[in-house]
Amino acid sequence: MTKGLFVSFEGVEGSGKSTQMRRLANRLRQMGFRVVENIEPGGTRIGKQIRSILLEAAHQELSATAELLLFFASRAQAVDELILPALAQGQIVLSDRFTDSTIAYQGGGRQLGWDVVLTLDRVACRGLKPSLTLCLDLDVEIGLQRARRRNAEEGQSETRLDDESLSFHRRVRAAYHRLVELEPERVKLVDASRPLEEVEETVWRLVEQQLAGIQAGGC
Repeated sequence: MTKGLFVSFEGVEGSGKSTQMRRLANRLRQMGFRVVENIEPGGTRIGKQIRSILLEAAHQELSATAELLLFFASRAQAVDELILPALAQGQIVLSDRFTDSTIAYQGGGRQLGWDVVLTLDRVACRGLKPSLTLCLDLDVEIGLQRARRRNAEEGQSETRLDDESLSFHRRVRAAYHRLVELEPERVKLVDASRPLEEVEETVWRLVEQQLAGIQAGGC
């Protein structure tokens, strides 16, 4: 086996994508697959430093363009250091966000436009795209309530994007829905308002379809 599987998780704040990715990773490992988990921004040592600039609530002065470039800087490092090597070894890569997030948040939410995002994607990712993108969909007001409750419980300071206006988050969600319309074979909308276990089973059914060519013993 020379090629692995690349699956990304997307969604608005508080949609539960990180939880679902962890659950999927655990299930795959129990089945014998080798799994690499990436988080954006972050995922690498350099990416973690970029993450602290991007998400810390204290960095409100960060401009939209600088934000866009930093997201791609973190992503480019993850692609070269983490994702491509793992795929070349036939592993399964799960990523908590990828370029679709930048399309939704910076292209849609910040209104920078999709073209500029895709131009940078060609430089940073060189055509790399997930085989499957699971977009966990939730009303943004409910999602933000969840996210802010979690942040308060954990004493979380990475809230700069959570703190954006409701109109910003609605534009993000609308961009995700547009992605589903444009790439229905790759981007799958998952109703994240349902109980956790039901969402997990929907995620599994969609991923299972991608595993046809992957043998647990060879991963």
